[in-house]
Amino acid sequence: MTATKSTDNILLEVINHALSGIGDTMMLIAVRTSRSSCVRLGFDLSCGLLDAKGEIIGQGFSIPLHLGCMGPALKACLSHYNNQVHPEDIFIINDPYEGGTHLPDIFLFKPVFQNGILLGFACAMSHHSDIGGRVAGGNACDSTEIYQEGLRIPPIKLYDRGVPNDAMFRILEKAVRIPHEVTGDLMAQVAAINIGTREWQQLAERHGPETLLAAQDNLLEYTEKLTRAAIRELPEGSWTFSDYIDDDGISDETIKIQATITKKDDQLYIDFDGTSPQCKGAIQPVFGTTQSVTYAVVKSVLGTSIPNTGGYIRPITVTSPEGTFTNPLLPAPVAARALGAYRIAQAVFGAFGLMLPQKMPACWGGNEYFAAFSGYDKTVSPWKAWIQMDPLVSNATGGSAERDGADAQQPCIHNSSNIPAEIMEIDTPIMVEEYALLQDTEGAGKSRGGLGMVRQYRNTSPDTQIQIRADRVKYPPYGLHGGQESAKTRVILNPDSNPEELPNKVIIPVQQGDSWRLECPGGGGWGNPIERNPEAVLTDVIEGKVSLKRAKDTYGVVIREDLTIDINATEQSRSLANA
Repeated sequence: MTATKSTDNILLEVINHALSGIGDTMMLIAVRTSRSSCVRLGFDLSCGLLDAKGEIIGQGFSIPLHLGCMGPALKACLSHYNNQVHPEDIFIINDPYEGGTHLPDIFLFKPVFQNGILLGFACAMSHHSDIGGRVAGGNACDSTEIYQEGLRIPPIKLYDRGVPNDAMFRILEKAVRIPHEVTGDLMAQVAAINIGTREWQQLAERHGPETLLAAQDNLLEYTEKLTRAAIRELPEGSWTFSDYIDDDGISDETIKIQATITKKDDQLYIDFDGTSPQCKGAIQPVFGTTQSVTYAVVKSVLGTSIPNTGGYIRPITVTSPEGTFTNPLLPAPVAARALGAYRIAQAVFGAFGLMLPQKMPACWGGNEYFAAFSGYDKTVSPWKAWIQMDPLVSNATGGSAERDGADAQQPCIHNSSNIPAEIMEIDTPIMVEEYALLQDTEGAGKSRGGLGMVRQYRNTSPDTQIQIRADRVKYPPYGLHGGQESAKTRVILNPDSNPEELPNKVIIPVQQGDSWRLECPGGGGWGNPIERNPEAVLTDVIEGKVSLKRAKDTYGVVIREDLTIDINATEQSRSLANA
């Protein structure tokens, strides 16, 4: 840690909350002024403030796995422009191999000055509904190189001292299928960072820029101090856990994610040696995303008392051999990298589950499904493209030593939202026929996992393409300490007429009237299901979460048709199960 001017503790707390509040305001502005449902309803965006060195010093209600992505993207911009920044500059970047995540995620950065002093940079990043490329939506699993995935934007000034880069706007408009939405969301980002700039400057005016800069440095050091103290409380040693991805959508080969956590004094080392080589398909993340996801997992394990600043990253070292799934080399495609990112998180959580068996929950069942639907309205000239993103991000969490997993919740590394069915039906020719929880999909355990979720759609257009990215068909979400895995993912075309099981990663055209059904897995169970409180099993049956048959066969609880427990039969059933 470097020595900086000390800041009064009360003032430090005030400034900490003020910086986070600016991040919240930026998020609100971006959401309210965006045009795509992906941002205004799905909340697939993040806003934050970074200091002049590129460390996060303030983040509002954003996506945790984005926390570690902003710094590398900003540093790429500053490196390209040799740190030549001016008031009213705005940098743009999306290239994953220059600090970005995947092409649909566009970062904007604006330097913030007060009295000629650089306070730092306001950042707004959004997932855009299209970025060009061979497949609408920019998330195809079956791309084999990044050049197929859309427009790569290196570090460029979108605004140079307040003057817009007209060429960049024109290129973007011509590269994407839905320029109205993409440029609209981009300007929402501009509005967000402009508001963040104004409020940050007001904060500097209130306290003085020198005092604010000292407080920002102290906040980073304070965060680092708290993080190191929390790490010291963890047991010493190394723990290795592996999780698996069914396939990459091109080959049938299983992908192994191996995470080893080593704790020494006040440092954490997370290494992904032993992970499979980079794959052919686009579900792998660049190394920066691997790092960011890992930071988010560690943050959730260490607790909420630690501020959301880059200081907590300092005691954490993440490594992965080049050319592996967790650190692929150019030209590896990465458009569908969220699937790989979530599995990385689940592998790291699994290793923490071995380190902290009484604290960590079993595997969550959400975020295994992403879909994009697209087509053209051919009744107008020229044809008008439409794209609907549907990341079913809210799903089941895993059971833990203290409680059951939750239904329809976010895993802790994400903060986005499912798209409301009604909005999807208004904006696109897609009808949502079912949106519900699925009975008997939980991972059974002393503490059960949450229920899986289903969406069933019907196409009402003569010209629609669906792309689906799903997983957990071969390897369902894991249980811990005797808990069982959950139900598996299913993708079914025309389930009510001529059912056909589809691959879990597929791009196909559908006819008018066709339907498709996506069944997501539940959360894994924690502990032996036979040890589950019979009254809890009865409650699950009454609420329709568990069937009478599953109550008996899996939990050993015999429930009569009048919904009362047969105590003698239950004791016998459980004795046989234990034997």
